[in-house]
Amino acid sequence: MAEGRKIKVLLAQFSLETHSRGIITVAGMLRDSGMEVVYIGNNTPEQIMEAAVHEDVDVVGISSYCGGELALGADLMAEAEKRGVKDSMVFLLGGIFPPADAPRLKEVGFDGVFSPGATREEIAGFIQNAVGARE
Repeated sequence: MAEGRKIKVLLAQFSLETHSRGIITVAGMLRDSGMEVVYIGNNTPEQIMEAAVHEDVDVVGISSYCGGELALGADLMAEAEKRGVKDSMVFLLGGIFPPADAPRLKEVGFDGVFSPGATREEIAGFIQNAVGARE
């Protein structure tokens, strides 16, 4: 991480999500860890990636509770690839999803997958390590 520069994280949910408690909690955790957080709420994969590129973020974090994370996650990764940022940003997904989906989410391109109960240390530490490895 460049000296004095904060890690910048974009947090979003896919369009049909209705629960925001988890993502709001994570936003606070990351801010408390010294990161800059941009929260854009519910959006399509295309809108999420447009915001990520516009905001020049290091990390894109998605909160999932309603299902569809595999299909929409694959769409998000395809959009990141199309925009040429898939390898320069870190992609995370957290929330409630079938445990069997975790390896599949990594296969579609998410660097980290977090279940409920993940701690600030786990999430922030993962982000710091992953961003540091990309630089």
